[in-house]
Amino acid sequence: MRVAVTGTPGTGKTTATELLESRLEADPDTDLEVIHLNEVLEREGLYTEVDAERESKVADLEALADWLEGRDDVVIDSHLAHHVDADRVAVLRCRPADLEERLLERGETEAKARENAESEALDVILAEAVEEHGLESVYEIDTTDRDPEAVADALEAVVAGEREPSAGEVDFVGYLG
Repeated sequence: MRVAVTGTPGTGKTTATELLESRLEADPDTDLEVIHLNEVLEREGLYTEVDAERESKVADLEALADWLEGRDDVVIDSHLAHHVDADRVAVLRCRPADLEERLLERGETEAKARENAESEALDVILAEAVEEHGLESVYEIDTTDRDPEAVADALEAVVAGEREPSAGEVDFVGYLG
């Protein structure tokens, strides 16, 4: 079982997967491991270049897929996770204005925060996840007014197969108006 947890930067992926990770470690009946793909990218140097304008590394998706080869029973956390093979894909979402504020609070530039908020309003990652994995494998989770524990609960339900796939239920396009 591979579960990808993806979403625009700032939607709460790492916080929620860290909480999920502590729950999984405490459960003797599970063998699931959480992989924070951005840490792997950094540690293993799995990027092709640095985009100076966006102040970010350009991931080598083929190298990341190769690194993941043979790793099953994993939860993969990253805004890139929907680009790798997965059985289920949880797309974390956040109201764009709130997302922009979160990103600014953590030190992102105004331009980068705005770009990510616009991407969120346009459903960019959701659309990519659906295109790559199909509607039957995508689970949309709105994190806007949920605390991290509640988001981890929703992820746990996705992992356990206790939640139905859902995509297209969250609509933030009004942000662009």
